[in-house]
Amino acid sequence: MGRVTERRRVVRVRDGAVSERPDTLVAEEPLEIRLNGKPLAITMRTPGDDFALAAGFLVSEGVLGAADELRNIVYCAGATADGSNTYNVVDVTTAPDVALPDITLERNVYTTSSCGLCGKASLDAVRTTARWPIADGDAPVRLTPELLAALPDRLRAAQRVFDRTGGLHAAALFSEDGELIDVREDVGRHNAVDKLVGRALQDGRLPLARTVLLVSGRASFELAQKAVMAGVPVLAAVSAPSSLAVDLAAEAGLTLVGFLRGRSMNVYAGEHRVALRAGVDGG
Repeated sequence: MGRVTERRRVVRVRDGAVSERPDTLVAEEPLEIRLNGKPLAITMRTPGDDFALAAGFLVSEGVLGAADELRNIVYCAGATADGSNTYNVVDVTTAPDVALPDITLERNVYTTSSCGLCGKASLDAVRTTARWPIADGDAPVRLTPELLAALPDRLRAAQRVFDRTGGLHAAALFSEDGELIDVREDVGRHNAVDKLVGRALQDGRLPLARTVLLVSGRASFELAQKAVMAGVPVLAAVSAPSSLAVDLAAEAGLTLVGFLRGRSMNVYAGEHRVALRAGVDGG
């Protein structure tokens, strides 16, 4: 799709000099997600990877967890009065045996590009709907601070649209060895994660065990929720986490790293997966 960026006129002021020029901006449009023909949610997103976004959203909602539970995703023609296809409405069809959420007027939600699924969740809700416990098994994931410190630069190098607009968040999936597996961009950080998780669902790669999810910006409760629902053991962010994100990480066994900048970082939960030096200063 060709609507990832758009051009707009801008008046530029530099050192007192005024000029006009076109500027490249990241596109933002609503996407309505329907489930088996019924409206479920609307999110503001950057067009592109819409099917993966819808699939990932349903993973975080606990509806989908395996590729064979997803029957089809299509754009809805006739979404406007004149019958045209805006490519802003998708319908997800699930397999017949998939348990569906109660879709009511109260359940139908509007999500913005900044907040994720606002007001939905509690720690109990995530605990009861998560399909995969975040367990290490016989060979725990073990990451060095040096490996973690190298990931933001690898993510930044893979952000294609950000270089043209400066207005996108990104989410990247890395192996425990620091290999970049996938990266997605969107005006909303939670959408970028949904696109990442949705692609993994479509490819039959859930749960995402032994991986690191890196997000640009802060780590909200919604992002920690999405990591837990996808079976990701390590969530890292270049900015701060919220208090509820830390609570969820501690309860679910998720390793949560914040302020990952240069060689510095804060480990808020799950520090057993980070190869820290003995004798952590508690002062």
